[in-house]
Amino acid sequence: MSAKRRSVVGAGLSLPLLASFTSAAPDAAASETGVADAAGAGRLGTVSDGWVEVRWTPQGQAVLDREEVVVKPVAPARLVKNAHGTAIRFPLRPSEGDPSLADLQRASGAGRLDGGVVFRTPRASFHVEDLEGFLHNGEVSGTYVANGAEIRHAPVFRPGLAEGRLTTQSVAPGKPMRVKVAEVPLRPTQELLDRFTHTFGKPSFTLDTVLAHVTAEGLYTPPKG
Repeated sequence: MSAKRRSVVGAGLSLPLLASFTSAAPDAAASETGVADAAGAGRLGTVSDGWVEVRWTPQGQAVLDREEVVVKPVAPARLVKNAHGTAIRFPLRPSEGDPSLADLQRASGAGRLDGGVVFRTPRASFHVEDLEGFLHNGEVSGTYVANGAEIRHAPVFRPGLAEGRLTTQSVAPGKPMRVKVAEVPLRPTQELLDRFTHTFGKPSFTLDTVLAHVTAEGLYTPPKG
């Protein structure tokens, strides 16, 4: 494979990572189809005033560095710094969902981010926006628009929601409350490993490798009744 082709594919493989982060936000519902069904049945609350932060682990950053991929946010997304390092923060669009606070690992749903990112390699540039993710059966799939073309990807990451730190605001039952899920690890699926192996050869990461962490927060209003 040519260096140019490897560079382009390297950026392409990293795009689903960003689309995946939308589903780790505390607005989980049933699935891309289940969201509409549950909403029609009045079982979903709403999430507003939310955001999602994305932070690569050293292992995830090493994958990008190896293919010379540089990631920059596009407003209103922005860089933020905390005790864990530098992350990209995206505003989360208002949506409907059920955060499954009693058992985060059972959460599933959809979410869309405002802003975007630019992936640059020495030979190509990708402007990515309209990031949307779907979480179902413990795996993340999604869609995004790259250089004007809509792209869908099959499940490539497994979010460890049960490993994240959940904090909720103490409010009366049925009242809006702030919900935050911090440091949720993302691990690759077998499909991502197979795709990477086909393109680059044996990967430096495994199914157990945490490639990124996600932190998300939003104001959750439970459904009436």
